[in-house]
Amino acid sequence: MFKPSKMHRTSKTASITAGLLLGMVAGSFVAPAVAASKAKAEPLPAASEEQQAAAERVLFGKYQCDGGKTLSVARDTQNPGYVKLDLAKQSWTMKPVLSSTGAIRLEDIKDTALLIQILNKSMLMNKKSGQRMVDGCMHEAQKAAVEELKKNPSTSSVFDAPAPAAQ
Repeated sequence: MFKPSKMHRTSKTASITAGLLLGMVAGSFVAPAVAASKAKAEPLPAASEEQQAAAERVLFGKYQCDGGKTLSVARDTQNPGYVKLDLAKQSWTMKPVLSSTGAIRLEDIKDTALLIQILNKSMLMNKKSGQRMVDGCMHEAQKAAVEELKKNPSTSSVFDAPAPAAQ
């Protein structure tokens, strides 16, 4: 069996100590650089009238999602017309967009996430992979809409045949 010599143990201890010191020194330079880069973030462009109008239709507050997850949607107080979205430890700054179907789209300004709000639910998508990050998210207003639809189901659908033309 190999028995390390005293010199081998000393050089191993010195190497570990030097590595730890270098790591601590590097960390003291990196942390301020990261903080400075965050502080120098580019200001967001002013929201257009269309974006402001879409922001007025966003459902702000907490959303309960499938799997026990919770989304939080709040106004961005630093950037009028923008929205802050939080899911667990992730956070995004979103730009509200009104779609042609009437759905509200909250598009991540870094183009990584997309929240879609429709009448009865919301879903958060990863734009890069096209996968849903969370689904079945419901704001109190969406829960109320679902209950109303249960009581008074719609009698028409976009899939119904068009009504006959009047003669």
